[in-house]
Amino acid sequence: MTGKVSVVIEQDEHGYYAWCPELKGCQSQGSTVEETLANIREAIELFLETLTDEERLAALSREILTTFVEVHA
Repeated sequence: MTGKVSVVIEQDEHGYYAWCPELKGCQSQGSTVEETLANIREAIELFLETLTDEERLAALSREILTTFVEVHA
């Protein structure tokens, strides 16, 4: 079974940090965006292995939309 999971990547003083809104507690990090994406993909797959079939289906069926808004600062 394949599915899509939202990933948020933030840059900090140590590199990049990634987390998944659908999978509470699923997070990873890396020195580059590419490394961070590889690490979070592995973390997601391992995280999903810990879920029951019902929990996995519920997590993968959530739809999270992201966008940005322009603001005056």
